[in-house]
Amino acid sequence: MHVPLPEATYRRLRDEAERSSRPATVLAREAIDRWLAEAECAAVHEAIAEYARAVAGGPDDLDVGLEAAGVEHLLATDRRVGKRGRK
Repeated sequence: MHVPLPEATYRRLRDEAERSSRPATVLAREAIDRWLAEAECAAVHEAIAEYARAVAGGPDDLDVGLEAAGVEHLLATDRRVGKRGRK
């Protein structure tokens, strides 16, 4: 694959490759891999959020008792950590 770059971008890539003593193609590949991973993560997050919006208030929504237990656990954990932090 050939990816034409604007001159300023190409120059910055070459400068970084020289500075880091690494091939520009390796730097470009790593940047593309990182961007793809972030895009995938964002897509998963959006799919989960979309599902949560769709089931909110319905039978597939979070169990009220389970949610309350989770909140109680988090509050108790915060209190324990807070006491240890004041020593």
